[in-house]
Amino acid sequence: MSGQFDLYGIFLPSFSALALLAYVVFCFFASVLAKVGFYRLVWHRSLFNVALYVIALGGLSLAIQWYQR
Repeated sequence: MSGQFDLYGIFLPSFSALALLAYVVFCFFASVLAKVGFYRLVWHRSLFNVALYVIALGGLSLAIQWYQR
């Protein structure tokens, strides 16, 4: 996989596409956790959301790295 991709003549790093995909995964999990009522147990919702996004981004990057082997 190259380090960048072309979007209408603009070269973007592949990490930006991965970050966008991680945001979609994060939004899905955050909505599920909100509907279940999990956020009532969380002390600081913003910090929890940042950690959830970082976990999603790290998991996706590890999955892509594993898939490329």
